[in-house]
Amino acid sequence: MKKVLLTGFSAFLDNPINPTEEIVEKLDGEKIQDHEVVGRKLPVAFMQAGKQLITYIEEIEPDAIISLGLAAGRTAITPERIAINCNDGPKDNSGYQPNGEVIVDDGADGYFSTLPLQEIVAALHAEKLPAKVSNTAGTYVCNNVMYHALHFIKKQKLPTPAGFIHLPASHELALKKELPSWSQFDLMNAVKIIIASL
Repeated sequence: MKKVLLTGFSAFLDNPINPTEEIVEKLDGEKIQDHEVVGRKLPVAFMQAGKQLITYIEEIEPDAIISLGLAAGRTAITPERIAINCNDGPKDNSGYQPNGEVIVDDGADGYFSTLPLQEIVAALHAEKLPAKVSNTAGTYVCNNVMYHALHFIKKQKLPTPAGFIHLPASHELALKKELPSWSQFDLMNAVKIIIASL
């Protein structure tokens, strides 16, 4: 049985709900084909999220890492192609606001996801779920987490595939804000399909 570390976030900015939080809580301990899911939540905080993820990697020693985040406004599941060495954006949940600073001083400008992106998209399409590869994870905490994971894996010479996947808003969130949305059931099902496609 292979271990998959699945991470999500709590609510942030003006989003009172983050569908990834419920997904990682509910899938924690689930067996999906030959994968056992270890679900963990990360803080929406530039200075803490990446370090917390590395702590989880060291503690769990997963065979694969999938980090989930909310991209309110997107209409499809979007596996991210690249993380860049840059923190920028509005204040995080701790009140910190970076202004274009590097994430790791001696780190690469960017790291490509090592998840099987095309296979993930094809598996979701086979179940009639909209998906496409995204070429920008932004510069907020989602990008920060993806960068930390890939930098750590490269530095430690680990064989672990890792990457980040953005999910659209849930219907519950769309009730609070006018957004394109998916049912929480479909979002959860999509994540199960992604794990099965590894």
